[in-house]
Amino acid sequence: MNTFRTPPKGGMTDAMARTAAALTATQAGSHSADADPFREGDSIVYAAHGVGRVDRIGVDEIAGTQLEMIQISFPGNQMTLRIPLSKARKSGLRKIVSRDIVDKAMAIIKGKPHVSKGMWARRAVVYQEKINSGDLIQIAEVLRDLRRNVDSLDGSFSERKLFEAAQERFVSEVAVLENSDPATVLQALTETMKAA
Repeated sequence: MNTFRTPPKGGMTDAMARTAAALTATQAGSHSADADPFREGDSIVYAAHGVGRVDRIGVDEIAGTQLEMIQISFPGNQMTLRIPLSKARKSGLRKIVSRDIVDKAMAIIKGKPHVSKGMWARRAVVYQEKINSGDLIQIAEVLRDLRRNVDSLDGSFSERKLFEAAQERFVSEVAVLENSDPATVLQALTETMKAA
Protein backbone atom coordinates (compact mmCIF):
# COMPACT_ATOMS: atom_id res chain seq x y z
CA MET A 1 0.00 0.00 0.00
CA ASN A 2 1.32 3.41 -0.98
CA THR A 3 1.12 6.06 1.69
CA PHE A 4 1.26 9.70 0.83
CA ARG A 5 3.50 11.75 3.13
CA THR A 6 3.39 15.50 3.11
CA PRO A 7 6.62 17.34 3.81
CA PRO A 8 6.93 18.94 7.24
CA LYS A 9 5.59 22.47 7.44
CA GLY A 10 8.12 24.74 5.78
CA GLY A 11 9.97 21.64 4.53
CA MET A 12 10.91 20.69 0.99
CA THR A 13 10.21 17.50 -0.94
CA ASP A 14 12.91 15.84 -3.04
CA ALA A 15 11.09 16.92 -6.19
CA MET A 16 10.97 20.53 -4.99
CA ALA A 17 14.68 20.39 -4.14
CA ARG A 18 15.56 18.94 -7.57
CA THR A 19 13.50 21.62 -9.34
CA ALA A 20 15.12 24.42 -7.34
CA ALA A 21 18.61 22.97 -7.91
CA ALA A 22 17.98 22.61 -11.65
CA LEU A 23 16.72 26.19 -11.89
CA THR A 24 19.80 27.48 -10.04
CA ALA A 25 22.11 25.45 -12.28
CA THR A 26 20.37 26.87 -15.38
CA GLN A 27 20.73 30.40 -14.06
CA ALA A 28 24.39 29.76 -13.26
CA GLY A 29 25.04 28.77 -16.87
CA SER A 30 23.33 31.87 -18.22
CA HIS A 31 25.37 34.42 -16.23
CA SER A 32 28.46 36.01 -17.69
CA ALA A 33 31.77 35.72 -15.86
CA ASP A 34 32.07 37.85 -12.72
CA ALA A 35 34.46 40.75 -13.29
CA ASP A 36 35.63 40.53 -9.66
CA PRO A 37 35.08 36.93 -8.56
CA PHE A 38 35.15 35.68 -4.98
CA ARG A 39 38.20 33.59 -4.07
CA GLU A 40 38.97 31.22 -1.24
CA GLY A 41 40.40 33.15 1.70
CA ASP A 42 38.67 36.45 0.75
CA SER A 43 37.12 38.49 3.53
CA ILE A 44 33.56 39.32 2.53
CA VAL A 45 30.42 40.94 3.89
CA TYR A 46 27.08 39.16 3.85
CA ALA A 47 24.29 41.69 4.33
CA ALA A 48 22.37 39.81 7.02
CA HIS A 49 25.36 38.48 8.99
CA GLY A 50 28.26 40.90 8.64
CA VAL A 51 31.93 40.10 7.97
CA GLY A 52 32.93 36.55 7.10
CA ARG A 53 35.55 34.60 5.15
CA VAL A 54 35.28 32.46 2.03
CA ASP A 55 36.37 28.97 3.13
CA ARG A 56 35.71 27.02 -0.03
CA ILE A 57 34.38 27.35 -3.55
CA GLY A 58 33.57 24.09 -5.26
CA VAL A 59 31.00 21.91 -6.98
CA ASP A 60 28.52 20.04 -4.78
CA GLU A 61 25.73 17.69 -5.77
CA ILE A 62 22.37 18.86 -4.46
CA ALA A 63 19.24 16.85 -5.27
CA GLY A 64 21.07 15.17 -8.16
CA THR A 65 22.24 18.45 -9.73
CA GLN A 66 25.82 19.74 -9.77
CA LEU A 67 26.05 23.29 -8.40
CA GLU A 68 29.03 25.54 -7.81
CA MET A 69 28.74 26.55 -4.14
CA ILE A 70 30.52 29.08 -1.96
CA GLN A 71 31.05 28.30 1.71
CA ILE A 72 31.45 31.22 4.12
CA SER A 73 32.30 31.15 7.81
CA PHE A 74 31.41 33.89 10.28
CA PRO A 75 33.81 33.54 13.23
CA GLY A 76 31.97 36.19 15.23
CA ASN A 77 28.83 34.09 15.55
CA GLN A 78 30.30 30.63 14.83
CA MET A 79 28.17 30.11 11.74
CA THR A 80 28.87 28.56 8.35
CA LEU A 81 26.78 29.36 5.28
CA ARG A 82 26.69 27.70 1.86
CA ILE A 83 25.00 29.36 -1.11
CA PRO A 84 25.11 28.83 -4.88
CA LEU A 85 27.89 30.95 -6.36
CA SER A 86 25.55 32.16 -9.12
CA LYS A 87 23.28 33.73 -6.48
CA ALA A 88 26.01 35.09 -4.21
CA ARG A 89 25.81 38.74 -5.23
CA LYS A 90 22.01 38.79 -5.48
CA SER A 91 21.78 37.41 -1.93
CA GLY A 92 23.80 40.33 -0.55
CA LEU A 93 27.33 38.93 -0.58
CA ARG A 94 30.02 41.47 -1.43
CA LYS A 95 33.70 42.18 -1.01
CA ILE A 96 35.05 44.48 1.71
CA VAL A 97 34.52 48.16 0.88
CA SER A 98 37.23 50.49 -0.37
CA ARG A 99 38.95 53.20 1.68
CA ASP A 100 36.96 55.77 -0.30
CA ILE A 101 33.65 54.34 0.97
CA VAL A 102 34.96 54.30 4.56
CA ASP A 103 35.93 57.98 4.21
CA LYS A 104 32.41 58.82 2.95
CA ALA A 105 30.89 56.85 5.83
CA MET A 106 33.06 58.69 8.36
CA ALA A 107 31.94 62.02 6.89
CA ILE A 108 28.31 60.93 7.42
CA ILE A 109 29.04 59.93 11.02
CA LYS A 110 30.54 63.37 11.68
CA GLY A 111 27.43 65.05 10.26
CA LYS A 112 24.46 66.45 12.11
CA PRO A 113 22.03 63.72 13.30
CA HIS A 114 18.70 63.56 11.49
CA VAL A 115 16.06 63.71 14.19
CA SER A 116 12.73 62.19 13.23
CA LYS A 117 9.52 62.95 15.10
CA GLY A 118 7.88 59.67 14.05
CA MET A 119 7.04 56.77 16.33
CA TRP A 120 10.07 54.93 17.69
CA ALA A 121 8.76 51.53 16.55
CA ARG A 122 8.75 52.66 12.92
CA ARG A 123 12.13 54.33 13.18
CA ALA A 124 13.57 51.19 14.83
CA VAL A 125 12.41 49.08 11.87
CA VAL A 126 14.09 51.49 9.44
CA TYR A 127 17.33 51.44 11.47
CA GLN A 128 17.29 47.62 11.58
CA GLU A 129 16.76 47.47 7.81
CA LYS A 130 19.72 49.80 7.29
CA ILE A 131 21.93 47.61 9.49
CA ASN A 132 20.81 44.43 7.72
CA SER A 133 21.39 46.00 4.29
CA GLY A 134 25.13 45.50 4.84
CA ASP A 135 25.71 48.90 3.19
CA LEU A 136 28.39 50.76 5.16
CA ILE A 137 26.90 54.16 4.22
CA GLN A 138 23.48 53.21 5.64
CA ILE A 139 25.13 51.78 8.77
CA ALA A 140 26.97 55.09 9.18
CA GLU A 141 23.61 56.88 9.04
CA VAL A 142 22.36 54.75 11.95
CA LEU A 143 25.49 55.57 13.96
CA ARG A 144 25.09 59.28 13.21
CA ASP A 145 21.40 59.37 14.17
CA LEU A 146 21.65 57.28 17.35
CA ARG A 147 24.97 58.46 18.76
CA ARG A 148 23.39 61.38 20.64
CA ASN A 149 21.47 59.11 23.04
CA VAL A 150 24.01 56.37 23.62
CA ASP A 151 26.08 58.06 26.31
CA SER A 152 23.17 59.95 27.86
CA LEU A 153 20.28 58.75 29.99
CA ASP A 154 17.86 59.73 27.20
CA GLY A 155 18.55 56.65 25.11
CA SER A 156 16.30 53.61 25.47
CA PHE A 157 17.49 50.01 25.69
CA SER A 158 16.38 49.33 22.09
CA GLU A 159 18.23 52.43 20.82
CA ARG A 160 21.38 51.23 22.54
CA LYS A 161 21.04 47.71 21.06
CA LEU A 162 20.58 49.08 17.54
CA PHE A 163 23.51 51.44 17.98
CA GLU A 164 25.73 48.59 19.21
CA ALA A 165 24.69 46.36 16.29
CA ALA A 166 25.52 49.12 13.78
CA GLN A 167 28.80 49.86 15.56
CA GLU A 168 29.84 46.18 15.55
CA ARG A 169 29.12 45.88 11.79
CA PHE A 170 31.02 49.08 11.02
CA VAL A 171 34.03 48.27 13.20
CA SER A 172 34.39 44.67 11.98
CA GLU A 173 34.48 45.68 8.31
CA VAL A 174 36.86 48.63 8.78
CA ALA A 175 39.16 46.46 10.93
CA VAL A 176 39.45 43.92 8.09
CA LEU A 177 40.04 46.65 5.51
CA GLU A 178 42.77 48.28 7.60
CA ASN A 179 44.17 44.95 8.85
CA SER A 180 43.79 46.39 12.32
CA ASP A 181 42.58 45.30 15.74
CA PRO A 182 38.80 45.91 16.16
CA ALA A 183 39.42 47.54 19.57
CA THR A 184 41.68 50.14 17.92
CA VAL A 185 39.09 50.86 15.22
CA LEU A 186 36.36 51.13 17.87
CA GLN A 187 38.41 53.60 19.88
CA ALA A 188 39.01 55.79 16.79
CA LEU A 189 35.31 55.62 15.87
CA THR A 190 34.25 56.56 19.42
CA GLU A 191 36.60 59.55 19.43
CA THR A 192 35.25 60.67 16.05
CA MET A 193 31.67 60.47 17.29
CA LYS A 194 32.44 62.36 20.50
CA ALA A 195 34.19 65.12 18.54
CA ALA A 196 31.24 65.51 16.14
